[in-house]
Amino acid sequence: MTNAEFSAGPSERAVINLRPIGAPTSIGLYGLAASSWTLAGLQQGWIPPDQGKIVALALIGFTFAAQFLASVFAFVGRDGTVGTAMAVLALTWLVTGLVLHSSRPGATSTALGTFLLFSGVTMVLVSITASTSKLVMAAVFGVAALRFLATGGYELSGSSLWQHTSGILGILLAVLAMYAGFAAGLEDALGRTVLPLGRRGEGKLPSATTPIQTGRLTTEPGVRPKL
Repeated sequence: MTNAEFSAGPSERAVINLRPIGAPTSIGLYGLAASSWTLAGLQQGWIPPDQGKIVALALIGFTFAAQFLASVFAFVGRDGTVGTAMAVLALTWLVTGLVLHSSRPGATSTALGTFLLFSGVTMVLVSITASTSKLVMAAVFGVAALRFLATGGYELSGSSLWQHTSGILGILLAVLAMYAGFAAGLEDALGRTVLPLGRRGEGKLPSATTPIQTGRLTTEPGVRPKL
């Protein structure tokens, strides 16, 4: 951990603790791509229905673990939007995997469908929040929302139209998530943007001569005594 001190005024001093961590976005996005692609294979008929339990294990063993890890480190890095999105995605895939593993092949679930509608609406809200700073991430979360809503429609109705629509959205989501994950990984490795991520506003690295605003520092969540 690195400490940096800044003068905030004649009688104030701000101390910022820098905790270097690797960017968690890529592993979370690769987890999203893996689950969406695999489930799309089941929905489109590429994977036989009797292998649904294997798909469920992939959702739980890889996607949930990857996105939960990404969520934790995103929150540690004070990226609340990505942390929230990854947490919602991780838990949604966990529930989906558990239900899929415990159900007979080809079965639908009204309870799961209702839950997926909630997850879809939640991801719409997260996408709107992300659009204020990261357009590509907002697009990923927005397509994930549509995918959850379409899958929820299938689980509630049993309609093959909803099933195939969800599968197509899943393929699109997998491609978009792979691109975003690769772009974020390159950016983290090279220290500069190589593939566009649609950022709005550029961040600035702090230095000892950089003026900072400390007027509301003590009132921020995680800093003030009470939330």
